[in-house]
Amino acid sequence: MKDATLKQIAIQLGISITTVSKALKNYSDVSPKTKKAVVDLATELNYTPNSFAVNLRTKESKTIGLIVPTVIHNFFSNIIEGILQEAEKRNYMVIILQSNEKYELEKKQIELLLNKRVDGILISLSNETGEFDHLKAILANKTPLVLFDKIAKIVNCSKVTINDRKAAYDAVSFLIKKGYKKIAHFRGSYLPQNAIDRFLGYKKALEDNNIPYDASLVYVCENNLDFEDGYENAKKIITEHPEIDAIFAVTDLVAIGIIKYFNEIGIAIPQQIAIFGFSNWFMSSIITPKLTTIDQPGFEIGQKSAELLFDEIQSKKNNEVVVFKTIELNTIIIEREST
Repeated sequence: MKDATLKQIAIQLGISITTVSKALKNYSDVSPKTKKAVVDLATELNYTPNSFAVNLRTKESKTIGLIVPTVIHNFFSNIIEGILQEAEKRNYMVIILQSNEKYELEKKQIELLLNKRVDGILISLSNETGEFDHLKAILANKTPLVLFDKIAKIVNCSKVTINDRKAAYDAVSFLIKKGYKKIAHFRGSYLPQNAIDRFLGYKKALEDNNIPYDASLVYVCENNLDFEDGYENAKKIITEHPEIDAIFAVTDLVAIGIIKYFNEIGIAIPQQIAIFGFSNWFMSSIITPKLTTIDQPGFEIGQKSAELLFDEIQSKKNNEVVVFKTIELNTIIIEREST
């Protein structure tokens, strides 16, 4: 059976298609009697609006695209939840894509979203992303774009971030005030801006406290900042630098890998070596010992990113000048047993 149409309803009731459309939208210039007749027949015929046709008329897809590096991390799942909540308020659908920390895949996904004519795009960049022509293509297409968490400072668009440099500075300063002096850093790779800023915060905290920076105490996490990065680098550092008394990890997942290895070989945390994480992932509060970390407000990052994007979508719809904004959210230290 073919789907019922406005024309079919109009013919059966002997009225115009425009009147049918207005009645279904509850326009005040249509009489209550006509509205009731239209609604009753539409219900009887199981009429549903053709969303594709509506989108063509309004030049809106009522869909936004979201690209995240991974969906398994508690941090990104919280961000997704915040975005979905804001989208639901506005009756928007969200296409969620995972770049798997791959630059080439991220480029393909952006091309896909543009071909789908989404109304806006939200992205946290992959660890491999060091060129930004694909982001500039979004802006050239007049599609609203908001970057969050892992951003590109040189791309002129709206952004939602934390102050990664300050958060790392505060974390390492906290360790120093606790009496730790030989502090290692398990950092992210050399491309993501947040990994760069966390490293710079670590280094600055040492310098400001008259502790010489030692490059040999910095270990790069090559496997997308996962559990194995922490576990394998912990093996290396305990052999190469048995004198360390603290480690500042770029993420909680890396820190949990460190804790796992040290627990296995009998190194007491924090009595022998303190561990400090970053993000306040769910596991950080249930591992033994519980992990001291930076609380990164994932849900709020998602909310604010979506709010910015929808504001830009509305501005575009109203033919208003879009003003790019950067929102920087606060972080706090969550002190637990690992320090």
